[in-house]
Amino acid sequence: MAHVFQVSASILGQPWAWRGGLAPGGELGGALDGRGQDELLHHLFRARGAVQADFARLAAPTLRDWLPDPSVFADMDVAAARIITALDRGESIVVFGDYDVDGATSAAVLIRYLRGVGAAVGHYIPDRLLEGYGPSADALVALKAAGADLVITVDCGTQGFEALAAARAAGLDVIVVDHHKAATALPVTVALVNPNRLDESAIGAAHGHLAAVGMAFLTVVAINRGLRSRGWFAARPEPKLTELLDIVALGTVADVVPLTGLNRAFITQGLKVMRGRRNIGLAALADVAGLKAAPTARDLGFALGPRVNAGGRVGQADLGVRLLTSDEPGEVTAIAAELDRLNTERRAIETAVTEEALAASASAANMACAVVSGAGWHPGVIGIVASRLKDQWQRPAIVIAIGDDGTAKGSGRSIAGVDLGAAILAAKDHGLLIAGGGHAMAAGLTVAADGIDALAAFLNDRLGAAVDGASHGRLLSIDTAVAPRGVSLELVETLEVAGPYGQGWSSPRVASGPWTIVDCRVVGTNHLKLVLSGADGARVKAIAFRHADSVLGAALAGARGRPVYVAGRIKRDDWGNTQAAEIEVDDAAFA
Repeated sequence: MAHVFQVSASILGQPWAWRGGLAPGGELGGALDGRGQDELLHHLFRARGAVQADFARLAAPTLRDWLPDPSVFADMDVAAARIITALDRGESIVVFGDYDVDGATSAAVLIRYLRGVGAAVGHYIPDRLLEGYGPSADALVALKAAGADLVITVDCGTQGFEALAAARAAGLDVIVVDHHKAATALPVTVALVNPNRLDESAIGAAHGHLAAVGMAFLTVVAINRGLRSRGWFAARPEPKLTELLDIVALGTVADVVPLTGLNRAFITQGLKVMRGRRNIGLAALADVAGLKAAPTARDLGFALGPRVNAGGRVGQADLGVRLLTSDEPGEVTAIAAELDRLNTERRAIETAVTEEALAASASAANMACAVVSGAGWHPGVIGIVASRLKDQWQRPAIVIAIGDDGTAKGSGRSIAGVDLGAAILAAKDHGLLIAGGGHAMAAGLTVAADGIDALAAFLNDRLGAAVDGASHGRLLSIDTAVAPRGVSLELVETLEVAGPYGQGWSSPRVASGPWTIVDCRVVGTNHLKLVLSGADGARVKAIAFRHADSVLGAALAGARGRPVYVAGRIKRDDWGNTQAAEIEVDDAAFA
């Protein structure tokens, strides 16, 4: 293995190696010319598994290049035809969504489109605490009694066997649009559109990385095509489907699905739509989040997404859907303010539960999957806490909140290369769970409190080999190496072209140096702010988030005057009147 800057053991004990084993053409020491930019761009694509034939459409992702024919998905044409029939008959349609961002955005895409073509459409979002995840028999039967003719579930329903059987018995038609792992058997529905059905075609299954909101958009494309062929728009305007892409982008990023293929086009084009602030709910949310410039993919994941999620986690479940579908300025302003308040409340609850969960997971280093539980933990934050534990222990983590009735609800997050959703379905098949499902990187479950230990043992056994394989030879992947002067806005701009970045399409990590630390101080909550100087005259700011009290933070604080190499993300620092490059530090090594 070729070590970057000859770092075989960094301050955090990691070797620095080229991502995918692919070294770039050479160290960047100064300004990037056009050829150098192209070479770096192509190197980033190759290191992420792309082939040369896709380089052009990766650099400028469009729907024309990536969107499949919706008819390739099982049941898609059946679903579109039933929805068109509902439009013809003037039937009452209800979109039944999950309470997270993917559920809210999926519901909003369908609601906005169906309203635009003249449908009578409402929404139903279950309460996380009182009803739990997915459709329930009581809710669906009540919707039928209230006059619903057709229910479309989004981001849920694939595992809703009992609820959907009850709906069929009550005479209610249900269409499922989902992306979660499916079992061999499927529930009774009019149509179940899900690229992760086990009987899906090869072309459809190739889109199993889409979030539910992506599948909702494809469903809209299928409906629109069917309506156009029937002359539906002869007397009314045809909706511009691209205007929905800002909502699609938000749900795709927030659900942490792989940002590959079609998802890249959804985000790239969706961010363009978002700049126009046409959706006044999203605009109001950006304002309360304090975003001064047009949102980036990172903003969707860290500023907007958590606020939409806050409604479902600790507040009113349908606030997100209402925000994204309302055209009333006063209403969206009030909802955005409430979501911002709830997000602040959520953070406080999350901090308290995280501290307890970390203490309870001290033995996680010896387990393939960290499973922790606690009475009184708020079910609305356990997914976020599971993500914190996953990052801490570098292995899948499940956090379970035990209710007063002895029933426990859990949420899990996984690491790359370990399919947690499949393991949860297996646990359900073995009778260890009351309910459960998910996808590769995230899962949810309901378990009896006295069955938690058995679940932990099952997951430890089932996931052991996969976790060992994912963890073996742990190293820090580096995309390119630069001399201090190479950390520049030109480099930032070139790296941005290869975006958007996220799950499955990692943000480039750049090694740079050697540097001398000329200033080091603690800022905010446990962050370390640095000023770095290079022998070639370069001078940049750097920040190490949540490292003020870590091994890395202690080493950096004590390294003044000692040359170091730094590895991390190079980002645009637009604080103040001038822009500059800044480093987000992941690791460092003494030169």
